[in-house]
Amino acid sequence: MIASELIRRGFDVTGVGATPTMLALFQRNLPGVPAHLADMRELALGQRFAGLLAWDSFFHLSPDDQRAMFKRFQAHATPRAALMFTSGTAEGQAIGELQGDPLYHGSLSPDEYRALLDATGFEVIDHVVEDPTCGHRTVWLAQQRG
Repeated sequence: MIASELIRRGFDVTGVGATPTMLALFQRNLPGVPAHLADMRELALGQRFAGLLAWDSFFHLSPDDQRAMFKRFQAHATPRAALMFTSGTAEGQAIGELQGDPLYHGSLSPDEYRALLDATGFEVIDHVVEDPTCGHRTVWLAQQRG
């Protein structure tokens, strides 16, 4: 789990889960670590962070909701904060499956992600499509301009 590795390396972590089940899993794995039950689309924690991570979560939002999230990321980022998220490889929507349940996936085009990042003060540091060292995820790393 990424949060465990960050904690092991000395970083403070705050978790956000959209469902009680996901939040309970987080708290079971990382007891004592601050965590909030919240929909990321409405996130307003009133604090800023040096790093933001939307791993295997962001692409479950509709394209319009993803577009709106960049202002939320900006509102929670300190100057020079890192932002890392996973996305699809190209613009589109699909229904996948997780343990027999349907699971929505949406993605914007890489050009639109770049434009949204730029418009909200983030510079793209790296973008790897279907990274074989990362479970073939498409990963974005950006940094808030200082």
